[in-house]
Amino acid sequence: MDVKNRRVVVMGLGCHAGGVAAVRFLSALGAKITITDTADEQALRASLEQLDRCRHLTLRLGEHCEADFRQADLVVVNPAVPPSSPYLQVAREAGATITTEIDLFLQSCPAPVIGVTGTNGKSTTAAMIAAILRRDGLGRGGRRCHLGGNNGVSLLADLDNISSSDWVVLELSSFHLARLREETLGVQVAVVTGCTPNHLGWHGSFENYVAEKQRLLTMQTCQSIAVLNDLDDVVAAWSTRVQGKQEPLVASDAVPSLTVPGQHNRVNARLAMTAARAIGCRAVSVHEALANFSGLPDRLELVAEFSGQCFINDSQATTPEAVIAALKALRQPIWLLAGGYDQGLDLERLSRAIVEHARGACLFGAVGERMAHAVRRLDGAFMVQRVTTLSEAFVWCLDRSRSGECLLLSPACASFDQFDDCQERAARFAQLVHSLESGQEQTKRYSDRRKRLVTGSSPR
Repeated sequence: MDVKNRRVVVMGLGCHAGGVAAVRFLSALGAKITITDTADEQALRASLEQLDRCRHLTLRLGEHCEADFRQADLVVVNPAVPPSSPYLQVAREAGATITTEIDLFLQSCPAPVIGVTGTNGKSTTAAMIAAILRRDGLGRGGRRCHLGGNNGVSLLADLDNISSSDWVVLELSSFHLARLREETLGVQVAVVTGCTPNHLGWHGSFENYVAEKQRLLTMQTCQSIAVLNDLDDVVAAWSTRVQGKQEPLVASDAVPSLTVPGQHNRVNARLAMTAARAIGCRAVSVHEALANFSGLPDRLELVAEFSGQCFINDSQATTPEAVIAALKALRQPIWLLAGGYDQGLDLERLSRAIVEHARGACLFGAVGERMAHAVRRLDGAFMVQRVTTLSEAFVWCLDRSRSGECLLLSPACASFDQFDDCQERAARFAQLVHSLESGQEQTKRYSDRRKRLVTGSSPR
């Protein structure tokens, strides 16, 4: 990509890896970059500190300015920025190219890419595939696998370390897929975990959301491979969108015994196995990797177990379907903590699952009242309470739970009515749990394990 001396606007630096990686990548290519973000310098300090060696930077913080977009040749957009943004309209009318950090990576990546999308399960499925590839690579001269994308890891910074003999596994959200340019090469293997309504405020309708998810398939070639979760009625109908070869899911009884709970994780494993087998991974690598897969942070993650009670963090469960899967996966009596930003989704199926699978529920945040009303309408005798904060919900559930029971944080909603992201919400839950314990050693072990899971590197 030739951006030397071109005017580039990075819209939304953010506090995660994508914005920083895009700035550093484009700066190294000689671009003249304006970083614009509605957050102020204090909020972005950690990200800005990583840019101290970048040249030709202009900062526009605390606001956006139309003139920056009118003069831009290229605009790199944070995935969360809605397509209706008037600043993007100004840039389009001025002839600027609109792109994203993921699109920049795909344009430059020398390795074959396995793209994983879906409303639920994409993080776990992508991590399972990466675990298999890394295990398989150990027996094949150290062929490496790189995992990134929607999991908060930008691989732009690693481009110099990625070779054509490696594999890349990318977790792709609908936001990423919506802004892939037509000239961007499609992924070699597309994996779709499922599709239910989500982010409708951003996409405008479920039909638009479906169309963006399908782009993972429609941008492939006739040499590509597709793995669809045909157990999902919506995704099963996407076979006509497949450009190359669709691989049938491996049989359920082919999945080894897993340490991660729930039928939904066995479906994730079937998708991962199918993709891995399609690109030639050895059966022994597949089974060993899945049998040893310990799960991801904030997804049915055991935070602590004491006084006969267990405390489980499922903060990444941001849709009703994810919470339903969590409720079905656990065997102990459950006290559910759910709530957050109201995305306007239908709560009927979730309410039925809460009544059927939980002993009680305390519902917090912006959606709390609507969710509590939906539960009470189904069963007026069910023990449900609406509160304002996660802390209040924790205390309410704790006061009513007993030995042998479980407190489950599985929100069914985005976090940003009260928290910056799901990780901050999970950290608050962990803090509440560990405040019950005497001593800090278990908190340290939890933090260390979380760090290892998040920053695990590819073996050489």
